[in-house]
Amino acid sequence: MSAERVEMTPTPAAQREAPVLEVKHLSIEYAGEDAAVRAVTDVSFTLHRGEIVGLAGESGCGKSTLAYALTRLLSPMAAITQGEILFHRPDGEVMDVLALSPEELRAFRWNELAIVFQSAMNSLNPVMTLAAQIDDAVRAHRPHMPRAERQERAISLLRQVGIAADRLQSYPHELSGGMRQRASIAIALALEPAVIIMDEPTTALDVVVQREILTEILRLRDAFGFSVIFITHDLSLLLEFADSIAIMYAGRIVERGASRALYAHPRHPYSYGLIHAFPPLRGPRRRAIGIPGSPPDLRATPPGCAFHPRCPLAFDACRAVIPPLRPAPPAASGATDNDGVTVACHLYDPTYSRAQPTLETIASAYAAAAERSAAR
Repeated sequence: MSAERVEMTPTPAAQREAPVLEVKHLSIEYAGEDAAVRAVTDVSFTLHRGEIVGLAGESGCGKSTLAYALTRLLSPMAAITQGEILFHRPDGEVMDVLALSPEELRAFRWNELAIVFQSAMNSLNPVMTLAAQIDDAVRAHRPHMPRAERQERAISLLRQVGIAADRLQSYPHELSGGMRQRASIAIALALEPAVIIMDEPTTALDVVVQREILTEILRLRDAFGFSVIFITHDLSLLLEFADSIAIMYAGRIVERGASRALYAHPRHPYSYGLIHAFPPLRGPRRRAIGIPGSPPDLRATPPGCAFHPRCPLAFDACRAVIPPLRPAPPAASGATDNDGVTVACHLYDPTYSRAQPTLETIASAYAAAAERSAAR
């Protein structure tokens, strides 16, 4: 077997708790006609080996901008104004992604970190077959790998994502939406990266194909041990398969924690609204709620908590003071563990609020807001 051969191997269980990517206090601005527009503000999180971290929020909250920053693919109009992106290699070496030279960045992408874009039809080359596109990615980083091994690698990759080998000579337009997305995942896996960023990869697919893609991602993650940053506006999707979730609003993370904890007891009123925006398919029936209003224009973000104009529980402090991300109190009375949840909300800050809201309190506030809106 050639030394150039790329073999996928699972991440040992002992390494699963080790960090692979750290984002520290990252802020991103876009140049505007009159002033810069802050799209991401002071975002921090850690991705561990073999972990799936979900980023959720409405359109325009900064999810995709964050993804492009992690891969150094921001447009020339955007700039990272503060923060660090640190990549941890298995041998213990820590790389400062923002300090990489163009040559180092070229070697870093796809070898260490890959991305699956939102629209596979737009990200795949329409005039190249799948075989040619996989071969192009492998040859660019493994120039000495024999052609026969590259072809064998392409066949293996397609099989791994559930595509028959006879599709190797197909062009993107000859494939269904689900197959195109699987092909994009295969290309992302070509060089066995430690991290794969998936930017709303299932948005344009029907629910049956979405389920197939998500099942495939979980299977591949369990088999090969790579980590995933999964970006979507559909929080219900993340709750099913992500290990932890960060909720973004107006460029900031407003709540972060294990997915099971977020589902059982969302602290932030925005998180509660996202989770309850759709009725459950299983379990007790409940009425879906709607979050009033629309996300803010980032050129004129409201003072204080950006969510306060839409929040049914907002009070004076929310309109004046930006809430920091801080550990949430335990969900249950008398409990000592908060399940690692952090939340940016004055409702949980003893400086401003004497008692944290319960799920019933948040539900009642949303119901009252809906009644007031209907009465107008």
